[in-house]
Amino acid sequence: MHRLTQLPEAGDNAVCTVAEVQAFGAFVTLDEYDGKTGFIHISEIASGWIKHMSDFIRVGQKIVCKVLHVDPQKGHIDLSLKQVNAHQKREKIQAWKNEQRAEKFFEIVAKDMGADLEACYREFGYKLMEKFGSLYAAFEVCSGDPEALKKHKFKGAWIERFVKVAQENILPPSVEIDGYLSVTSSKPDGVEQVKDALGGALADLPDGISASIQYVGAPKYRVLVKAPDYKSAETVLKKISDSAITLIKKAGGEGSFERERKE
Repeated sequence: MHRLTQLPEAGDNAVCTVAEVQAFGAFVTLDEYDGKTGFIHISEIASGWIKHMSDFIRVGQKIVCKVLHVDPQKGHIDLSLKQVNAHQKREKIQAWKNEQRAEKFFEIVAKDMGADLEACYREFGYKLMEKFGSLYAAFEVCSGDPEALKKHKFKGAWIERFVKVAQENILPPSVEIDGYLSVTSSKPDGVEQVKDALGGALADLPDGISASIQYVGAPKYRVLVKAPDYKSAETVLKKISDSAITLIKKAGGEGSFERERKE
């Protein structure tokens, strides 16, 4: 994999392949760092007493380790298997797979340009990784915002091809959140007032954000918001709930909002 640095840093999680298992620990290759070798001492394999190493680790196994210490002069890398939980492992493996996909996409960009792959990395690939944190993140951002690279002052004929590949291969990132409105009116036309309040609350949504209001059971309604990120979603959810409550109160009714449904 193409990296900005050739060695990991202490505290990083790294995808590794087990190369050799000994009674005192295991040697692994770090897949993201040109196959650099790392070592996991037996005390960092698992918590508690280890009778058989094969119960915890085996040659050829793909694992995720935490980097404990790096000696750049000697090239020694000390790792821990036990300090990585299941969630961190899933997250790291997914990020690693995403970056592998991104490198394939980058090859397509270079091929479409008729340019040398390494030259493309030097010209703009490493700059994208530095700006967005990873190559996949750069593609992901461009899939949702075709103007993102220009907004970040990137220039060059490659931008059009990069965006095209991003939009053809990656779905824009999105998150969904919800909350619950209680909206009532005792007026003769209360049903219409509730409809107007809920409909009015959904007006003028920002570009790239969708929302809906679903009937749960009188007087509760579920507000569902889908947005590119949590901050935007939370902002719109609050706007919708505040608007619905304001509109129903102006009409003589009552309204309230709760983040989680209470039976």
